[in-house]
Amino acid sequence: MKCPRVLLSSVALLTLFLLVTGAPFQRQLPRNKLLLISFDGFRWNYDQDVNTPNLDSMVKDGVKAHYMIPAFVTMTSPCHFTLVTGKYIENHGVVHNMYYNTTTKVKLPYHATLGIEKWWDNGSLPIWITAQRQGLKTGSFFYPGGNVSYQGEYVTMSRKEGIIHKYNDEKEWRQNIDTVMKWFTEDGLDLVTLYFGEPDSTGHKYGPESQERKNMVSQVDRTVGYLREKIEMYNLKDNLNLIITSDHGMTTVLKNASDLVEFHKFPNFTFKDIEFELLDYGPNGMLLPKEGNLEKVYEILKNAHPKLHVYKKESFPERFHYANNNRITPLVMYSDVGYVIHGRYSVQFNKGEHGFDNENMDMKTIFRAVGPDFKSGLEVEPFESVHVYELLCKLLDIKPEANDGNLTITLPMLRSGARGDSDPSCSLFLQV
Repeated sequence: MKCPRVLLSSVALLTLFLLVTGAPFQRQLPRNKLLLISFDGFRWNYDQDVNTPNLDSMVKDGVKAHYMIPAFVTMTSPCHFTLVTGKYIENHGVVHNMYYNTTTKVKLPYHATLGIEKWWDNGSLPIWITAQRQGLKTGSFFYPGGNVSYQGEYVTMSRKEGIIHKYNDEKEWRQNIDTVMKWFTEDGLDLVTLYFGEPDSTGHKYGPESQERKNMVSQVDRTVGYLREKIEMYNLKDNLNLIITSDHGMTTVLKNASDLVEFHKFPNFTFKDIEFELLDYGPNGMLLPKEGNLEKVYEILKNAHPKLHVYKKESFPERFHYANNNRITPLVMYSDVGYVIHGRYSVQFNKGEHGFDNENMDMKTIFRAVGPDFKSGLEVEPFESVHVYELLCKLLDIKPEANDGNLTITLPMLRSGARGDSDPSCSLFLQV
């Protein structure tokens, strides 16, 4: 490609200036802003039984993955932290939605855990902090992990959802988008992560095949349309890259199955042998047997139920990248798709659930991207969510922290001439 005549003239003038001053110069392409949005629990095929014109428009104008493979364990906080660290869950350490301590026996629910700094700040730096240390300004709006400090440093701007936050308020969704637009245009932020708790909440309550879930997907699509209108209104279309994704999918719970996974009904098993338990949280469980009882408990549980898979942590399947962390108890388990784990009592009543094996299709999720750095009309093969972080860093032109991702997986999404890929024939690097 030939450089424009005006550009060549500018180069000539600049060269003359540099010859006089003796100063080297390297032109930097303008850095585009980046908005990462997660719609929690948006299964990969939720747009196939609902009319979604705005998500479809993103595909025409940008990039779509056939589906994205979440990290295991397919829970909200662990999977969201993978997106902003590029690490498998055993490596970033946010191994559960709940904070827990096996010594004190403390267990805190999801919303309380969002504010427990030591649960999140355990050695991995999320992209907000990395970007800020390289001169950028960042924001987190309800995104898990975005309202605590890391190594003493907070996100530039953040909002935390309340414990009784109403996830499905469409009017509030639009207000949140308006706020984020102002963060970009008035406060000069370069990166914002924005989180919506739907369609996850509706999928849990009514099930992923319900009409209520379909209605919520329509609300998500309307919101995407509103967002893109606002991007145009705020004159951000030419310098804002938009990524819409999620943490995991959703599947139907077999609530009325004749073979429920119920620990309190297992022969020979007793909770008297257990020092600490984390059960009754979907299809996953952890147990710390009392001293000297590990082998006994394991032998009882390993074949206790055909739908339950119990492992010593050192034998947990390596493909999950989950158990090699000191927060994981000696016994770790998961159940087959559709089955949740009941502990001392049968207390789980959701119609939809996640947390299952990430190879199951119902756990797969979405990836859409549009903006000045993305190609248009491109559908790419499925990829793991662990690779998103490197893409984010590339778009922001920042040096990533050590991570488990690979930029070559996502690089084909980007246009030639995107940030960091400028045409060498038009380079303005001058040595004088």
